[in-house]
Amino acid sequence: MADYSNKLYEQLEQETGVKTGYLKTGSISLAQTQDRLISLKRIASSLNVTGIPCEIITPKQVAQLHPLINIHDLVGAMYVPGDALVSSADVSLALATAASRNGVQIHERTSVSHVLVQKGRVTGVETDRGQISCQYFVNCAGQWAEVFTPPLHSFPSTFLSSAAIVDPDGRIYIRNWQGGILSGGFEKNPKPLFTEGRNQLEIQNLQEDWDHFEPLLSALLRRMPDLEALQIMQLVNCPETFTPDMRCIMGESPAVRGYFVLAGMNSAGISYGGGAGKYLAEWMVNGYPSENVWPLDLKRFGSLQSSRTFLRHRVMEVMPLICDLKVPRWDFQTGRQLRTSPLYDRLDAQGARWMEKHGFERVKYFVPPGKDLLDLDQSKTFYKPDWFDIVGSEVKCCKEAVCVIDMSSFTKFEISSTGDQALESLQYLFSNDLDVPVGHVVHTGMLNEQGGYENDCSIARLSKRSFFMISPTDQQVHCWSWLKNHLPSDSNLTVEDVTWKYTALNLIGPRAVDVLSELSYAPITPEHFPSLFCKEMSVGYANGIRVMSITHTGEPGFMLYIPIEYALHVYNEVMNMGQKYGIRNAGYYALRSLRIEKFFAFWGQDLDAFTTPMECGREFQVKLEKGMEFLGQEALLEQKQHGVYKRFTMFILEDHDTDMDLWPWWGEPIFRNGRYVGKTTSSAYSYTLERHVCLGFVQHFDEKTGEELVVTTDFINQGEYEIDIAGQRFQAKAKLYPFSSLFTQRRRKEEVELSGYQRE
Repeated sequence: MADYSNKLYEQLEQETGVKTGYLKTGSISLAQTQDRLISLKRIASSLNVTGIPCEIITPKQVAQLHPLINIHDLVGAMYVPGDALVSSADVSLALATAASRNGVQIHERTSVSHVLVQKGRVTGVETDRGQISCQYFVNCAGQWAEVFTPPLHSFPSTFLSSAAIVDPDGRIYIRNWQGGILSGGFEKNPKPLFTEGRNQLEIQNLQEDWDHFEPLLSALLRRMPDLEALQIMQLVNCPETFTPDMRCIMGESPAVRGYFVLAGMNSAGISYGGGAGKYLAEWMVNGYPSENVWPLDLKRFGSLQSSRTFLRHRVMEVMPLICDLKVPRWDFQTGRQLRTSPLYDRLDAQGARWMEKHGFERVKYFVPPGKDLLDLDQSKTFYKPDWFDIVGSEVKCCKEAVCVIDMSSFTKFEISSTGDQALESLQYLFSNDLDVPVGHVVHTGMLNEQGGYENDCSIARLSKRSFFMISPTDQQVHCWSWLKNHLPSDSNLTVEDVTWKYTALNLIGPRAVDVLSELSYAPITPEHFPSLFCKEMSVGYANGIRVMSITHTGEPGFMLYIPIEYALHVYNEVMNMGQKYGIRNAGYYALRSLRIEKFFAFWGQDLDAFTTPMECGREFQVKLEKGMEFLGQEALLEQKQHGVYKRFTMFILEDHDTDMDLWPWWGEPIFRNGRYVGKTTSSAYSYTLERHVCLGFVQHFDEKTGEELVVTTDFINQGEYEIDIAGQRFQAKAKLYPFSSLFTQRRRKEEVELSGYQRE
């Protein structure tokens, strides 16, 4: 978005005749620590392959670019020569001028009192000057939400062509401004405003607060000591909006069609405004943006994130985090324990360490007795983490005995009808055939018209007219909205969100069958309970437990969907019975390692609305040959006939030292024969192969023209690959088939080597 904004603003003055103050100065992001420099190197690797020139420079080079910068405590920096400065007010005027010339009417000092809605769709707005009919309404109200005060600081000086400075460790930024410089920052102790819902009528400065600004002023003077002798002209104190996850909000409301939002820019409105506006315009005109913007989608939030207390506490954490170093797998500390499983206290007492997803607490791993909890909680690194051995032991138990993972956060819907409406509707909305015998589970995609995954889920047929749908945790609002907008308005068709009704336990491992058979007094052998099967059973004293032969990892085992009132009883029974089989608790880090080494793609990480089943090896989950119409069918038929332009691929790092080298996490550039071809989408250490495994998409571009070409199996298999981790490339072996095949090959290789050794 920032890159598009930069290109838009560069040509805006010429197009409109309105001066925007556009000045290409470049930017320098400073690093005071090695970890900060690693973070900048990761960013630089990503920027360079996406066409944004960028380089990591030394402190001496910083001084050459900006002589007044104090470099004594720096270890390096990132220089982006194409970055520029503009006057935000002038850019707004230029955009408004261009819009007016194209027929847009702008009504200043006009307040909107109501958005008019009929049958769930926008029909107009009520203003203090009358009513305006419209099909679309875009809420860009910005600060008229929960807000904070990032102070700005201005000094006179002469840095008209100096690069803008960002000093995240000092929490400040410095740029030229009208013949002087402007500096501000993101303090550690922000002040919330308008927490009772009262807001100022229009943008205006707040009262100066020099005591509050003093830490930022001190950081500025340390970075540029020569400013001590200069005069401070003004301290500007204005409100700014921040969101609960530091990402802006855009997209269509899940409740009202035609009601769009673009707000919460987290103090980066001018940087992202051009690109964000482009994506939202595409969304309104075409029904979808040209890039995957799920991380920014309004529907990533639910009503739980709109609590005033939650917002007040969370955004007080968010604003300082903008400058804080964010290492992989960091977690928010505020707004926690909001949604929990009934087993939360029980698991917490056994050493569970927690992370949060869509407000739901999920276990990362369990700290064994005797381990230093404080050290583990404060372990933050780009290298091998302190939980490495803990997760390894959980993975080992999943493969050799049996583990329990609480996966209650999964989104769950029940869809039923009085006749065949449920089946007929779902057959159109989902790519796989759902007309299966009662008790069978189908893994399927909920696709859009382009064949991309709006959702990736498992659906169990409970009865002839009833279905149980399990989706990713953060799909709760998005999936509900998609179903509501695409299912027919039929009083005989019912959709119910039952996420809160069931606790989900994942029983993983070869001994899971022994535990479950003893607790249920029912045969659980493959003959009686085949793969992808669902059956209501008794477990212990509890009836009505939905048991499914699926684990989402490729390992043997079962998912237990338990009515919440039975959750503690069933968990205790499982743990007690499992003692003789070596049972233990496990967390999502172990699950991640297991699913990645089995080449399982997860929605929101690997799959999105721009990924089709044909691109990720899931043709077998599509009913193309059955003559049934479904959403996205035409796009998939096109891909089947002409091929795909990207291919989901697994990479095994070959020359990577797990103990000494930086780890891959996600988003690392992939190179084939020295040319950039894509990025990783998820990564994990495989405790089975004792190597890192990365998943990602490979694309094929003509070397001369840059034209996108079809990605064939031969193209994948015949290339030499490298994964770029913070500027250092590591050789990788590309694979298009699951790890089970690799394990077989590895065992055969070991047997051959062993037999060869014995012969010698």
